[in-house]
Amino acid sequence: MHRSASGNWLEAALGGVVAPVDYAGRTAYRRPPSLYRHLQWLGWLLASHGWVPDFVVVLEVRGRRSGRIRRTLLVRTVHEGRRYLVALAGESEWVRNVRAAGGRAVIRHGKPRRVRLVEVSPPLRPPVIREYLCGSGRRADPREAGRYFGVGAEPSLEEIGAIVDRYPVFEIVDAPPAAGRVL
Repeated sequence: MHRSASGNWLEAALGGVVAPVDYAGRTAYRRPPSLYRHLQWLGWLLASHGWVPDFVVVLEVRGRRSGRIRRTLLVRTVHEGRRYLVALAGESEWVRNVRAAGGRAVIRHGKPRRVRLVEVSPPLRPPVIREYLCGSGRRADPREAGRYFGVGAEPSLEEIGAIVDRYPVFEIVDAPPAAGRVL
C-alpha cells in the first residue's frame, strides 16, 4: 500500500473519504486513494439519479487507451453564469481523457447531457478556482483551499494565479443533440 505525503498508510487508504488528502504539492499525477476509487460507484449511482446536490455531477468520457467510458464524480462550479469543472487533483486521468476525446463528454445529474469541455487558459482560471473554493452554493471548507490548492482560506486572485498552471479548468458547453450514440 502506498503512503500519503505524511507517511501514514491509514490516511493513504482512507483519504478522500474519511481523511483529508493533501493535493497542494507539485506533481504530474495524483492517484486517488484506494477506498475513494472503490466507492465511486455509489457516487455515480446517486448523482446519475439526481439524488445529490446540483453541483455534484458524473462526468462520462471515453478512456484514451481503453476506449471504454470512464466515469468520475466531480463538483461543478458556476462563475458569471458559465459552468465549469475544476481538476481538484491537477493532471488527473479524467483531464487526460477529456483532452484525448477532444472535449466530447456527457455530464449526468439525473438526465445525461452531451457536452463539450473547453479547457480554460491559465490566465483566465483564477476567478473560476476562487469561485470553486468560496462560492457555488456549496458550503466551503476553509481547510480545502490549503489541502487541495496550497492557498489560504480566503485566497486572493493573485495567490491563486501563482498555482493555476497545476489545476486545469474546463468550461462546460452544451453540445448539439446527436442521433445515435451518446459519446
